[in-house]
Amino acid sequence: MTNQEFKPLLSVITVVYNNAKDIERTINSVLQQNYANIEYIVIDGGSTDGTLEIIHQFKNRLAQFISEPDKGIYDAMNKGLQLATGDYVLFMNSGDEIYEKDTVQKVFSSAPNADIYYGETEMLNERLLSEGRRRHQSPEELTLKSFKYGMSVSHQAIYIKRNLTKLYDAQYQLSADIDWILSAIKQSNKVVNTQQYVAKYLMGGMSKKKHRQSLLERYRIFRKYYGFLPNIFHHFIISYRLMSYWLANKKTND
Repeated sequence: MTNQEFKPLLSVITVVYNNAKDIERTINSVLQQNYANIEYIVIDGGSTDGTLEIIHQFKNRLAQFISEPDKGIYDAMNKGLQLATGDYVLFMNSGDEIYEKDTVQKVFSSAPNADIYYGETEMLNERLLSEGRRRHQSPEELTLKSFKYGMSVSHQAIYIKRNLTKLYDAQYQLSADIDWILSAIKQSNKVVNTQQYVAKYLMGGMSKKKHRQSLLERYRIFRKYYGFLPNIFHHFIISYRLMSYWLANKKTND
């Protein structure tokens, strides 16, 4: 099969709760793709701020739509996974965007039949202005070891074969996406770097607001995949890099 002939069904899942400000932008980034073979699933947590009215404008173009209370973001994401029927899964949550209108087509044209496709992420601030690439640059080759110093690929920028995915682990409230991605990578044989920007990420999520809890969860996840002593060493490196990054940016701002 040639790259041009490879056109798998992609399940794009968006979860949202009370985000009337950003949901339309996210929906449009999916529905305006020039790649036709997309199954779009939207999971709303019972919004009361006008979000539902916006979603209903697009309802006839959605494969699945649920609006009901949930137990948190990963419970909502699990609902989406359980509804998905595509060959691949992509999470594009409210506030984030697929990078350009031809991004999905370019992703699947990069190589046929990969287990995972990934790319780079552009950061957007609250005014939707670009802050450039994520601090963690996507690795040239994505392996289990790629995450040992942090989340090297964001969940908006990774397309995973659905048969390699599991439900998100409910014991993690802020960092279950790291565990989810690492589990899929561990099972993968063919991982393709698309060598392009594939997503835009709106900064300031819950993991930033509850940073300490997020870090503790990440520590537990990394310990599971890398072992106790290597994880201790890796976190010394992470701390050093964070301090260096903070000092460099402080000097620039000063």
